[in-house]
Amino acid sequence: MMFLTQSTLEGFPGEIYSSLIVLLIIFVICLIVFIKVRKTDPLAKPKGIVHLAELLVTTIDGMVNDFMSPSLRFLGGYFTAVAMYVFISFIFGLVGLPSPVTYLIVPLLFGLLTFLLIHGVSIYHQRWKYFKRFTAPVFIFLPINLVTMWAPLLSLSFRMFGNALAGWVLMTIVYDALQKASAMLFAFLPAGVNTIFIAPFIASWLHIYFDLISAFIQTMVFITLSMIFIGQEVPEEAIKPLTIAAQREV
Repeated sequence: MMFLTQSTLEGFPGEIYSSLIVLLIIFVICLIVFIKVRKTDPLAKPKGIVHLAELLVTTIDGMVNDFMSPSLRFLGGYFTAVAMYVFISFIFGLVGLPSPVTYLIVPLLFGLLTFLLIHGVSIYHQRWKYFKRFTAPVFIFLPINLVTMWAPLLSLSFRMFGNALAGWVLMTIVYDALQKASAMLFAFLPAGVNTIFIAPFIASWLHIYFDLISAFIQTMVFITLSMIFIGQEVPEEAIKPLTIAAQREV
C-alpha cells in the first residue's frame, strides 16, 4: 500500500495532487454525462450513467427541498458537486494514493463554505435583524455567541477529517500487521516477496467498509448536516408561500 507523502514540486503534500486528480475525475464524469444526455432520447427511460446522474441530481434536489427551502433550489448543483468530491475522495485510498480529506485544509474549506452559506442565507432573509443573534437573549451573551457561531464549521470539518484519518490509520496498522504475519509464515521466501500474500485477502474486505461504506455515510452526513444548518436560517414565513405554490403546481 503506497502513500504519496510529499511532492517533488515545491514541497506540496501529496493530498493536494490527489485533490486535483479527483477534480479531473469529476470533470471527466460530467463531460461523459453531458455527451450521453445530448444523445439520449428525452422520452426514453434513462439507463447507465445517465440514469445514475439523474438519480443523484433528483436525490440531492429532493434533500434541498426537504431540509432547506424551495427558494434555495439553486444550491442543488453545489451540493451535487460536493457529494461527488467527498465520495470520490474517501474511496481514493483504494488506488494507493492519499485521500484529499485526510489533509485538514480540505475538510476545513468545505466546512467554511457551509459556514459562509449559513450566514449568507441568514443575512439575506433577516437583513439587519441578523446581528440580533449575537446579543440574544441579552447583551451579556455576546462573547458566548461569538464563540458558538463557529460550532458548525468545526463540527463539519473535524467530523469528516477525523473519520477519514481514522480509517487511514487503521488500514495502515492492518497492512503493517498482515505484512509482518505474512513474512513470518513465508520466511523461506526472499525478503520483500514474503510480505505480500496475506494482506490482499483480508485487507480487501476491510476496504469495503473503511472506503466504500464509510465514503457513502460520511458524504450523506456532511451534506445532510450542511443542509439542515443552512435551512434553519430560512424563516418559516418564507417557506410556506413557496410550499403552497409548489403544491398548486402539482
